Amino acid sequence: MTEAPDRVCVVGAGPAGLSTARALKRLGIAYDQYERHTDVGGIWDLDNPGTPMYESAHFISSRRVSGFFDFPMPGTYPDYPDNRRILAYTKAFADAYGLRGTIRFGTAVTRVERDGDAWAVELDDGTTHTYRAVVCATGVTWHPRVPRHPGTFTGAIRHARTYRRLEEFRGRRVLIVGLGNSGADIACDAAVAADAAFVSVRRGYHVIPKHVLGVPADEFDHRGPRLPLCLTRPLMSALLRVVQGDLTRYGLPRPDHKLFESHPLLNSRLVHHLQHGDVTVKPDVAGFDGARVVFTDGTSERIDLVLYATGYDWAIPYVPERYFAWRDGRPELYLTAFSRAHRNLFGVGYLEVNSSAYTLFDHISDLVARYLHDQRHAPGRAAAFDGLIARHVPDLSGGTRFVPSARHTAYADAHALRHCLTRVRERVGWPGLEPGMFDGVRAAAARDTEVRS
Repeated sequence: MTEAPDRVCVVGAGPAGLSTARALKRLGIAYDQYERHTDVGGIWDLDNPGTPMYESAHFISSRRVSGFFDFPMPGTYPDYPDNRRILAYTKAFADAYGLRGTIRFGTAVTRVERDGDAWAVELDDGTTHTYRAVVCATGVTWHPRVPRHPGTFTGAIRHARTYRRLEEFRGRRVLIVGLGNSGADIACDAAVAADAAFVSVRRGYHVIPKHVLGVPADEFDHRGPRLPLCLTRPLMSALLRVVQGDLTRYGLPRPDHKLFESHPLLNSRLVHHLQHGDVTVKPDVAGFDGARVVFTDGTSERIDLVLYATGYDWAIPYVPERYFAWRDGRPELYLTAFSRAHRNLFGVGYLEVNSSAYTLFDHISDLVARYLHDQRHAPGRAAAFDGLIARHVPDLSGGTRFVPSARHTAYADAHALRHCLTRVRERVGWPGLEPGMFDGVRAAAARDTEVRS
């Protein structure tokens, strides 16, 4: 047992973990960071075992509105960078702020337990270390959800997590089950490479092209004035009808929910392939019959490969469930980060949001760091925030009635979340993020690099 009563444990060195590390470092909070892989980047590293990343994956939020706070993506990047550029950008972020030196790579956290007022963290080398706080930042796309359908199938069944490149579809008749953003991307790969490509959907989706009037869709939203939902929804719906027409012509079911009530499908290629007959839309799977997949409308297709793009079950396997009040498969976290029941247990990155998450990670990790800092240097302010953690129940929906599903239990409207974070800062007395506030961290990292070289 190693005692580190004044240090913080950060688990994971993906984008959320790196954001947390930078925030702690800026305020001079001592921490140790553990990453089971051999480098930073999280899911964006195709060599990271278990990553759901595939070669054709791109950001679904655009370059100008994505990225870490005060660390913009390079201007040479395209509007929607691919996974290799995102990984390079994430590594550049870690290097710019000197974050690698405190990361123990190739080291997994196996268990976290309460130890009085501290936390005991067990590693896969058998050692245990005690910390004042633990920040879980290991992400939500590591535990694939695979439905079960009746019957026997003689072809191959896989989850999308195992998919890497379109060559896997050559010479095969492929069925993609599920049409989230990853499912749509993979269906487009199948449209290009497979002998026949099908996609099975249970419900209709609102499809938003990646560019609207030549501008990235999310940048288009950020540029204009912030309109109330009662105006934004009909205006955007009308624009989509003009740009795309009626997508039911191509076999997609009509959505059973209003625009923005579920995470939209941000994809331009899928409509192209539907228009050209490269992908055929089928209803939900009813079951298997040998080499055939039977659908709920009574039709069937001969299929060689079924690929389930059916999402992931959230899990923090190294923290016993009793420490987080899980509901509908989601941890109950104040402002998506703070455990209400156990002081100094945090999760950064455990949210679904309708915008880029990186800058939100920075706003949230800054709150975590300020709270930990004030516990030592301004206990009255930390106590005031304790009261908010215990009693404040903010509405992060932005006025939207989300689809009643497990996925939307932790869903937040990005504008509403940012507004709430601002109000909380004002109530407690914490300043917001400002350009240049991390310059000192970056300068210190540059000096360290110069000394080492």
